[in-house]
Amino acid sequence: MTTRRHLALVVLGTTILGAACTRQEAPAPAEEPPAAEPAPAEEPPAAEPAPAEKPPAAEPAPAKPAPAAGSEDGPTAAHDFYLDEESVREGLPEEAEGPSYSPYAGETFPQNVYWGDAHLHSSNSFDAGFVNFRVGPEEAYRFARGEEVTANNGMAAKLVRPLDWVVLSDHAEYLGITPGLRAKDPRVLKTEEGRRWAAAIEKGEFQAIYKSAMEVVRLVMSNDDSLQDPEFTRSVWKESSETADRMNQPGLFTALTAFEWTSAPGGRNLHRVVIFGDGADRTTQVLPFSLFDSEDPEDLWAYMADYEKKTGGSVVALAHNGNLSNGAMFALETLEGEPLTRDYAVRRMRWEPIYEVTQIKGDGEAHPALSPNDEFADYGTWDKGDIVGYEPKTPEMLPHEYARSALKLGLQLDAELGANPFKFGMVGATDSHTGLATANETNFFGKASHLEPDNEKRAEYKILESPVDESLTSYAWEQVAGGLAAVWASENTRKGILDAMRRKEVYATTGPRMTVRLFGGWDFIGDDLETPRPEKLGYARGVPMGGDLSSAPKGKSASFLIWAAKDPDGAHLDRVQVVKGWLDASGKLNEKVYDVAWSGKRKLRRGGKLPAVGNTVDVANASYRNSIGSPMLATAWTDPDFDPGERAFYYVRVIEIPTPKWTAYDAKRIGAKLPEGDSGFHQERAYTSPIWYTP
Repeated sequence: MTTRRHLALVVLGTTILGAACTRQEAPAPAEEPPAAEPAPAEEPPAAEPAPAEKPPAAEPAPAKPAPAAGSEDGPTAAHDFYLDEESVREGLPEEAEGPSYSPYAGETFPQNVYWGDAHLHSSNSFDAGFVNFRVGPEEAYRFARGEEVTANNGMAAKLVRPLDWVVLSDHAEYLGITPGLRAKDPRVLKTEEGRRWAAAIEKGEFQAIYKSAMEVVRLVMSNDDSLQDPEFTRSVWKESSETADRMNQPGLFTALTAFEWTSAPGGRNLHRVVIFGDGADRTTQVLPFSLFDSEDPEDLWAYMADYEKKTGGSVVALAHNGNLSNGAMFALETLEGEPLTRDYAVRRMRWEPIYEVTQIKGDGEAHPALSPNDEFADYGTWDKGDIVGYEPKTPEMLPHEYARSALKLGLQLDAELGANPFKFGMVGATDSHTGLATANETNFFGKASHLEPDNEKRAEYKILESPVDESLTSYAWEQVAGGLAAVWASENTRKGILDAMRRKEVYATTGPRMTVRLFGGWDFIGDDLETPRPEKLGYARGVPMGGDLSSAPKGKSASFLIWAAKDPDGAHLDRVQVVKGWLDASGKLNEKVYDVAWSGKRKLRRGGKLPAVGNTVDVANASYRNSIGSPMLATAWTDPDFDPGERAFYYVRVIEIPTPKWTAYDAKRIGAKLPEGDSGFHQERAYTSPIWYTP
């Protein structure tokens, strides 16, 4: 009987395959089917031969019906049974007990890294559309998907590799005003200012257009909504949401509906990007929450809570550019000047699980004045003043502006309040206002459309002009061509991306696409990296980036499984570092940077410092060689200074070998002069989300 079961399954498979691959024809009338062999007593008798002009009809069988016409598996000399439902059922095994033979069955941990821009603007933003009239929402999505589009300067633009997802986050304030002015929409022409701005756009005179743009910026910064029409905003928001739905391709490309809340009280940047995980059926039930509604982040969180309650949807926010907040981004008091409470901490952690740590307007991981022993802390530093150039920076502001110091302050607040308001994962973004998510030094189209690479003078333009003090003005050559966000997810969908953001299993890069894994636990060792799938061990015996460790087992120290692979189209890696921050028993906040894996045969010097990797950059030719560094670095590292009674966090920083900056590529390609004080090269990097330890 066992043999017959196997035959039944083989025949079933053959029949299905034949049906799928070939079209079966009925037997020709002239052909006579072969007579069946005599069946055992329990089987039905074989059919009698029929005249040659037509095939025989099988006699009714008591237990098993004859096969359908055209079947190749009727009774023959080789097969002594019919392929019917009973036989098939008999041939199938009983439901298996115990674990599956397949080692991959039941795996739910994320195995894919998806690359995106977490903060991008199109012509719908009030501070973009006056000079960006080509790249609207649809063009921005198409560019991110890898399609070729026309930039504002008329150049063809295309990514070397498509992104997997993008957050199109136009400003909520005066949303869509400039496309409305170009289209002469009566809802934006009902004021004298609107008619004047439309006339300037129609004439095409840059100075008049730029002056109009600055007037709108001043309206926003002074919290003046006198020209904002709610119905016009609703129509633009509806169109933007529907465009995102149309461009969204689950599994291939994720288009996330979003807006930017542009709060900057007194010029101190508190901007947030608000990201929805939903389609237009939900997002259009609300309007974007703007500065005109409130400049207090707590009111924004209430709006987000109301949205989820009303629609059943999902929403998160990320703050950015603490370096332009003059101490307000990670302040130890509310906007109203009240001390932080546990309730505040819980709500901030709930609604802002991630932070945009690097972008065009500066890198916000660390500052050299806060981390003087960290030779890599001075990267993309923007520290002159606030976001509008009103107020200069002072030293006491810095601890409340940068991610590393904020993470340390979070440990202190957690000890005091029982909750950590600054417990965030880290992502990167461009914050480009061109609609072009260009985070690559070789393909950088600038912060705004008038800073696109169409002339050799673009590096000299003012990107942030102070109205009170020239020393607070920032120039285009100071732009950082970055960054990008990487998320570890099981699927490239809105839900998959947002879930990763919520659990903080994300990391930031300044533009390159390095693959980075980080797991924390209590017993990781070097041999774990030799297994075919070390990430499986990481999830089974520890937590990934963004996770929590607590209550160390007796005699155990925190250990970490780390590996990083270079961007396939980019530079080799110099080193991998672990950045640790902790709160000691005396209440003092501390930090230390450990070199844990590096390329070549370098050895740590006395004091724990690693010699430089070298430099192959030819600035004049905007080139480098991968003759130094390593394509991949990996290690299992145990904290040698672990104290089970101290709160701590750990994140990984991956450093590339030196490569040319976008200014060097400009000098080579369009004859631009390398700005004074610009070396023309740098070392790009990745920052993972932390893993926290709580006693």
